[in-house]
Amino acid sequence: MNNHLMTPTRLVLALVTAGLLGGAGATFISGSFAHAAPLSAVAVAPTVATTSPSGAFDFTQIAERYGASVVNISVSGMKRVADDEDEAPAAQRGGPPGLDPNDPFFEFFRRFQGPNGGFPGQRELPVRGQGSGFIVSADGLILTNAHVVRDAKDVIIKLTDRREFQAKVLGSDPKTDVAVLKIDAKNLPTVPLGSARNLKVGEWVLAIGSPFGFENSVTAGVVSAKGRSLPDDSFVPFIQTDVAVNPGNSGGPLFNTRGEVVGINSQIYSQTGGYQGLSFAIPIELATKVRDQIVATGHASHARLGVAVQEVNQTLAESFELDKPEGALVSSIDPGGPADKAGLKTGDVIRKVNGQSIVASSDLPAVIGWATPGEKITLDIWRQGKPRELTATLGDASGKAARVAKADDGVGKGKLGLALRPLQAQEKRDAGVENGLLVENAAGPSAVAGVQPGDVLVAVNGTAVKSVDQVRELVAKSNKSVALLIQRDGKKIFVPVRVG
Repeated sequence: MNNHLMTPTRLVLALVTAGLLGGAGATFISGSFAHAAPLSAVAVAPTVATTSPSGAFDFTQIAERYGASVVNISVSGMKRVADDEDEAPAAQRGGPPGLDPNDPFFEFFRRFQGPNGGFPGQRELPVRGQGSGFIVSADGLILTNAHVVRDAKDVIIKLTDRREFQAKVLGSDPKTDVAVLKIDAKNLPTVPLGSARNLKVGEWVLAIGSPFGFENSVTAGVVSAKGRSLPDDSFVPFIQTDVAVNPGNSGGPLFNTRGEVVGINSQIYSQTGGYQGLSFAIPIELATKVRDQIVATGHASHARLGVAVQEVNQTLAESFELDKPEGALVSSIDPGGPADKAGLKTGDVIRKVNGQSIVASSDLPAVIGWATPGEKITLDIWRQGKPRELTATLGDASGKAARVAKADDGVGKGKLGLALRPLQAQEKRDAGVENGLLVENAAGPSAVAGVQPGDVLVAVNGTAVKSVDQVRELVAKSNKSVALLIQRDGKKIFVPVRVG
């Protein structure tokens, strides 16, 4: 997201790139870019942060040695926008630009040209934006965020010695927000790359970048959490820190105390658009994997399982007879996708992938995103109170991500409180389901849990339902809670409801 004003009462996810555009905020126009041959890594001995007399880390040596490897990125282009219909004269609205409304051809163009019979006026506005990046090879390979150079026509790299270079965008990957740039230069200072896997929560880290265009600004903080999932359909298990990161810091490096880059600063949570204590960085291992793919082929590829999953809370764990609230609950499956072909079913709980535990539902997209299309994986699942093992061959994401659904945790006590009736044939076709019951009224614990009239009840505790009597039997077998698979607006989600 560019440097827009944001609603104070709403917490929003902001991409930390600064944009300057008269009246509207920055967007970037795409260009045509060349590819580069693979480049070998340059080994650099890291500089270790020292401890000051007060006991705090002293990052001065890291800043002095590697500050020159951090670059300022300026992007520019032209954006084609439609004229504001509200501000245009009534007679001119919908007509081609520059044509007198009294011209006999005006009405012809207005009525028959362009989408929906209109020919909206368009004009081009200049757009500009800024971000950060860092040099990873002495001959000019640079890592930054994909959103920094999104649709950019001109990309200028400014070094700390004031030299400027026109950059080529070798490729960018919106799914991980990583982009690779190349400038024509030699003997450039580089940064050593470390490992985010070895980071520990509470460990000190350092960021260098160009917040609001202030080049080579240094801020420090600690790792607040690891493997953080954000609500943006991302494959990235973000590093959360409390390092002060602001618009313009996007794409800059995050260093550990050994002077190694462990992440790329990418996003912030903010109510104002500025830093408020929550910053997120892309693990460097993921960034280098994307870099290698882009350098070799010009693009990055990601695997896809083809499921929507949701969190397993305590109530859902009880409903599915799980010993603890862990795993990714499958709420829907893409027909014909890898999960469907592997035999995965709605209501299954994915507990492990290739032996790696899935504790939170957000763990699954990250694990799958690190895999390769065509790779075979082993899924340990929980189905109808028993463990099972499946093998799936992953597909190509091709613009799709593993979706993480969200449910209201609120539940009540007592009876289910639903008025149900079987779906008519036409209603089944409209809803795209073979069976199910229409919720005519929701009261008591079901209403508290978020079930609404008009919802379609598809399954109870993973068992597809066809009649009201069947629902009563399934609920009667449940001791404390039930998991209702609800479809609303074409989307399915399990809703946990306390019944005792």
